[in-house]
Amino acid sequence: MATFLLQRTVPLPLDEAWRRLTEWPRHGDVVPFTRIRVLTPGPTREGTRFVARTGLGPLGFDDPMDVTLWEPPGDTAPGRCRLEKRGRVMTGWAEIEVRPGPGGRTRAVWHEEVRVRFVPGALDGVVRLAGRYLFGRAMNRLLRTP
Repeated sequence: MATFLLQRTVPLPLDEAWRRLTEWPRHGDVVPFTRIRVLTPGPTREGTRFVARTGLGPLGFDDPMDVTLWEPPGDTAPGRCRLEKRGRVMTGWAEIEVRPGPGGRTRAVWHEEVRVRFVPGALDGVVRLAGRYLFGRAMNRLLRTP
C-alpha cells in the first residue's frame, strides 16, 4: 500500500475549507477524466456512498467509497471525515481534516493509503508520487475555487 500525506494552510474559515473539500461532485471537476456520482441522499453523513468513475468512454474503472466517519468542524473545533475505498481496482482509505491554523487560517490535511490492484508492491513509490501529485493538485484547486 502507498501512503501519502498532504497539508495546506489556507485563508479560509474552517467551515468553508470543509465544504470545499467534502462536496464530493466537486472532486470530479478537479480530477482529470473523473466524475462523481453520490448514491445516497444528502446531506453527507456516516454511511454516505459515492462512486468516482475515472476513464475515457468505456475504458475506465469505478472507485466506490463509503463515508465511515463524519465529524464536521465547529467554530474552533476541527472537522474530520474518513472514506473507505471499496473498489475492484482501488482499495484503502482517505481522511480529510480541517483544523485551526496559524494566524486565523485553516490547516487542511489529506491523508491517504491506497492499493492499486494488479500493481505490485514494488511500485508503491510510484503510486505514492502519482497520488501526491494528483491529489495535491486536486486539493489546491478545491481550496482555491468557491
